[in-house]
Amino acid sequence: MAVDPVGRDLKAFLAADSDAPVVMLNLLRFAEGGRESYERYGAALRETFLPRYGGEVLYAGDGAPALVAEEGQAWDAVLLVRYPSRAAFSRMVADPEYQEVTRWRTAALEEAVLQPTVPWTKE
Repeated sequence: MAVDPVGRDLKAFLAADSDAPVVMLNLLRFAEGGRESYERYGAALRETFLPRYGGEVLYAGDGAPALVAEEGQAWDAVLLVRYPSRAAFSRMVADPEYQEVTRWRTAALEEAVLQPTVPWTKE
């Protein structure tokens, strides 16, 4: 199951407007006992890396039973994280200090979706 982004996906991510703000949707399914490890990662993200790269958590919450979903599509937690640009996100994930703490995230998760979003324009 997918947990961490890979190089080719980051390259495609940056090919879109790398200077425009982006909100990343995080859908998380924890491994057994993984919530504590993710909370450790989350604390480092909020306290060190988001401020360093201009990001902010817009929303973080536990998943409740899905109203509309196929079997296996329910998630344990959802986060929305805003970055000032795709380039800022890319710089963060390339940061050697950040890479050290991602082991807590990787160990915590059974499966994840990391979906960049683009705001709808008003017509």
